[in-house]
Amino acid sequence: MKTQNMTRYGLMTWAILIYGFLYLPVLLLVLFSFNTSTTTALWKGFTLQWYVKMFQNHEVLIALKNSLLIAVISTIIAIVFGTLAALAMHKYVFRGKNVWNGIVTINLIVPEIVAALSLLMLFVFMKIRLNMGTIIIGHTVYSISLVIIIVRARLHGFNQALEEVSLDLGATPVQTFRYVTLPLIMPGIVSAALLCFVLSFDDFVMTFFLQGTGMKTLPVYIYTKIKRGLTPEVNAVSTLLLAFTGIVILMLSLFERRNS
Repeated sequence: MKTQNMTRYGLMTWAILIYGFLYLPVLLLVLFSFNTSTTTALWKGFTLQWYVKMFQNHEVLIALKNSLLIAVISTIIAIVFGTLAALAMHKYVFRGKNVWNGIVTINLIVPEIVAALSLLMLFVFMKIRLNMGTIIIGHTVYSISLVIIIVRARLHGFNQALEEVSLDLGATPVQTFRYVTLPLIMPGIVSAALLCFVLSFDDFVMTFFLQGTGMKTLPVYIYTKIKRGLTPEVNAVSTLLLAFTGIVILMLSLFERRNS
């Protein structure tokens, strides 16, 4: 019994140290975003002035709007095409299906910086001007593979007899999809959409390579600012980004728990 208690306390201590190592820097970032001092080396008092300045900063608001717009558009496109691709790859047998399965998986394994550089070279070769559209394409290319994998996982637990019953009762294929298939796979679609939105909103590497002149998202804005030094205003922007991402992930977790 004594040995079991020692083992338990030892594991708890180790877990606390690991979580402290992972999350202490994040807590310090959030804490110093409320610091009165203009430097992050010394705590002088509590203030909300940096958040007020952040929301009065036109550049921050433009970057936030760009991040939201890119995330929403790329997520919608990825969900539509990714869901259709997942349905086709799940229901039909065609030549080269295993190859396509491998391509979908490889797209997630390839380092993001390699994928970003490849897309950049393609756009330069095709003489396509870098702008918000090229960023959306880059985010969508990655997100589609993610949607296919998540929706296909949902389809594997799907009772196809329900579709057959619907067709036998006189429903058309379109009606069967709308009233039977879509509602049953909707939890997977929503989960994929939330995950794609978070990844797109937080993305830096793909955005940095494919952004045009004067085009900034919130992560890129933070990067350009920290090159001049870490300030409480940058901490405030980072805290806002962290809070927004945390809310979306919490929504995803609650949705999956409710669905299960």
